[in-house]
Amino acid sequence: MKELGNVVKLMMKEKKDIVYSILLGFLAGITSVGLFASSGYLISKAALEVPLYALTVMIALLKLFGFMKALSRYGERYFSHRATFTILANLRVSIYARIEPLAPGIFGRYRSGDLLSRIVGDVESLQNFFLRVLYPPIILVAVFLSTILFTMFYSVSIALILLGGLLLTGFIVPAYFAYKQKKVKSSLRDSRGDLSTEVTEFLYGFRDLKIYQRLEGKERILSDAATEYVKEQEKESSYSLFSHSANILVSLLISWGVLALGAYSVATGQLDGVYLAMLVMISLTVFENASPMAILPTHYEDSRRAATRLSSINPEEDMRRDGPSLGTALDGNVPSFCMKDVSFSFEGEERKTLDRVNLELSAGSKTAIVGPSGSGKSTLLQLLLNFYSTDQGSILINGASIKDIGKESLWKSANVILQENHFFYGTIKDNLLLVRDDLTDGEMEAVLESVKLEHFALEDAVLEKGENLSGGEKQRLAVARALLKDSSLWMLDEPTSSVDALMEKEIFKHLFTAADGDTLILISHRLTGLEKMDQIVVMDQGEIVETGSYDELMKKKGYFYEMKQIEKSVLF
Repeated sequence: MKELGNVVKLMMKEKKDIVYSILLGFLAGITSVGLFASSGYLISKAALEVPLYALTVMIALLKLFGFMKALSRYGERYFSHRATFTILANLRVSIYARIEPLAPGIFGRYRSGDLLSRIVGDVESLQNFFLRVLYPPIILVAVFLSTILFTMFYSVSIALILLGGLLLTGFIVPAYFAYKQKKVKSSLRDSRGDLSTEVTEFLYGFRDLKIYQRLEGKERILSDAATEYVKEQEKESSYSLFSHSANILVSLLISWGVLALGAYSVATGQLDGVYLAMLVMISLTVFENASPMAILPTHYEDSRRAATRLSSINPEEDMRRDGPSLGTALDGNVPSFCMKDVSFSFEGEERKTLDRVNLELSAGSKTAIVGPSGSGKSTLLQLLLNFYSTDQGSILINGASIKDIGKESLWKSANVILQENHFFYGTIKDNLLLVRDDLTDGEMEAVLESVKLEHFALEDAVLEKGENLSGGEKQRLAVARALLKDSSLWMLDEPTSSVDALMEKEIFKHLFTAADGDTLILISHRLTGLEKMDQIVVMDQGEIVETGSYDELMKKKGYFYEMKQIEKSVLF
């Protein structure tokens, strides 16, 4: 039950609706029993010669019970479902609030399809926790105990049979099936996660699968995952149906026992025969409240496993690794950075991506980080953005530890262009307005012109992930967003790798003009145009091998000089 602790806490926020639904549920259950009890009594009484007013009163009482049953059942459905939907909404917000600080590092630990299955499918599974797990036992016990107390006025032995029926159908049989189901260890949730993962990967990689003629193999994997999921659904459904059938069988046997004992009591004179039909009708009706208990084990295990999968997204060690999302705000000054003996490796990897890195970036400086692919350039930038926490060493911003500065504050102060920039489905204008809501059309059109995208209108469509844009257009649109944000920190990871040399020169001209007096960090695989940089950091295999200005590094004739000569031989 501890896995469901967070769900219970969120449920308690809706105490008012929960109390209303329980009260109305009890009223609906007890009036249903009263309706059938009075029907049985009326049938028996009508067979005798009774005064007309007595029948009139009984019929009026019957109508009252019918009206109260319908009204209370409607109210119970209204408040219980409203509470459930609100709890579900609170749960979604809670899950998002817990995993949002872990981004983007969380994508290195979970495949996107599995993560989607957890925050959508597993959250949806928890909508049954209140309606199918907590609510039915409360109503069952309240209605049964009230009915048993009423029955005791007519026959203590029948009341004891009903009490035994309560224990069997409400607790013993569901507990048995809950134990059996837990022992079976159904993997429906995991199967759904696997299927969601395979579907997501299949859709995202469809073109590559087509090009490399691997579509059939991936389709087989997807088909196997779907088949496994269907099998798990069938297994769980059949198990739930068997539990429900067993519960109904027990309740019918109890009703037959009430009929037999009632008939015996009438024959021996212990019970007035006019009450026999009433007691049998009570036994048939009261067990309707036990029906939801038959599927309670299934929903309990479903909810427990869903809660376990959701809580596993955010274990304590993840929070320690990724650090807090809140902290002090970054001051308005142009930032400086200092890395001291920083080492970092991605989760599950023994190889160090960065190894004992020491680096000073003064406020207002222009720094280029170069090196071969896989040397750790992009990882270094991500650490400076506080996307990940270091394994060893420390990072200081304006003399303060990066761990003490809120991530949101750092990102708000940075103009960031990554290797892959996301573009949302909508228009050019929608994607530019991500920067600020108060941007004017004139400002957006001017910045599009500066990055040579004047052929686009603000209302031109952008497909999901910018599928209708070329690689160069995506990069230039990302540069346009950074120019519009105009913060004092520029972090650029290969911002012009997909544009030609002339376009690159023009874009950098605008970037350096906009970044005058600001701190700028540029990651580039191209070594041309770095003469303007205050400092060039050369990396190889996670280590800094050289630092200095362009002229200093060329005079050293070291690693950077060799890279420059290779580039010249290739380009010229």
